Amino acid sequence: MASDAPPPKGGSDGSPAQPTTEQFVEVQESPEFGELRRTYRSFAFPLTIAFIGWYLLYVLLSNYAGGFMGTKLFGNINVAFVFGLAQFATTFLIAWLYSRFAAAKLDPKGEAIKSRMEAEL
Repeated sequence: MASDAPPPKGGSDGSPAQPTTEQFVEVQESPEFGELRRTYRSFAFPLTIAFIGWYLLYVLLSNYAGGFMGTKLFGNINVAFVFGLAQFATTFLIAWLYSRFAAAKLDPKGEAIKSRMEAEL
């Protein structure tokens, strides 16, 4: 059962002190946290929209352009198969790009916010 009482400032068992709800709200409303969210959104939203568009193109072409998608490129490999494999490649590429972006841009900002919160305890 949850209570509205703030967590203790460090347990007798040696556990670290926990921030209060008010401290979390204060950080959430800070310009530093707003910048972190803007940075995340500037990467995630455009890439999400682009990937959904790419996926819908694949689905629509598969449904309405059967002749094009069935065009053999070499052997039994057709355009639909290449597009399908490209979906997987794109997924892994986006995950790799996000990992690099997060390490370079998001993690340092998040770590700075975390360090500031821990210093205030």
